[in-house]
Amino acid sequence: MGKLEGKVALVTGSGRNIGRATVLKLAREGAHVVVNARSNQQEAEAVAREARDLGVKAVPVLADVGKRAEVEALAARALSEFGRVDILINNAAIRPHMPFTKTTDADWELIRSVVLDGPLYLTRALIEPMVKDRYGRILFFVGDGSISASGNGRTLLSAAKMGLIGMARGLASEFAPHNSRVNVVSPGSIDTRRDNPEWYHGHLPNAAGIPLGRQGSVEEIAATCLFLVSEDAGFITGQTIHVNGGAHYY
Repeated sequence: MGKLEGKVALVTGSGRNIGRATVLKLAREGAHVVVNARSNQQEAEAVAREARDLGVKAVPVLADVGKRAEVEALAARALSEFGRVDILINNAAIRPHMPFTKTTDADWELIRSVVLDGPLYLTRALIEPMVKDRYGRILFFVGDGSISASGNGRTLLSAAKMGLIGMARGLASEFAPHNSRVNVVSPGSIDTRRDNPEWYHGHLPNAAGIPLGRQGSVEEIAATCLFLVSEDAGFITGQTIHVNGGAHYY
């Protein structure tokens, strides 16, 4: 039996890259999965097929996590399909870079809606069933670049991401008595395919400044997620785990 045999996991932004790798890592350990993409049905269905080939149930659901109604519909669909969600991994994100003095209210509302509000609404929609079942595992994603605020144009993104850390700590404290654990994963430079290279202003992530001499892989981030939601991490909650090859120490 796998470490997550029979559990149900929902991973946002799981049509590709870290999200896809995480879905498949959990599926290999026996978890049924809800695959989420914002608009690419083909990608979501492809990942769901890969998960089913591993012997679990998989449901692809399109939803923009920046829109509250779609977030709540995503949670409702997951609950209607499986009756519960044991594991929630809030992976979907955007990574805009812009000078603070050029930002607008609309920029802040977009970043906050995807990075902070969406995970909040999704967690709120699923936490009560977790409490009822006395089992919950929740992960949020930040990113070492957002925490260190290295480079220009990260102020709004860093503000929203740090809000996730605060939310994780508050949830961890409040729901620990109900056997629910909440943690944060903070990847460093990870070798992923990007559809929006303009986010990086021509400076794509690379291995510069990483003591291990290479970028991380999506599989290594997925393995970190598996560890944190499994009983191997049974005494870990409210923590931020940095997976950055030694590039930063916090």
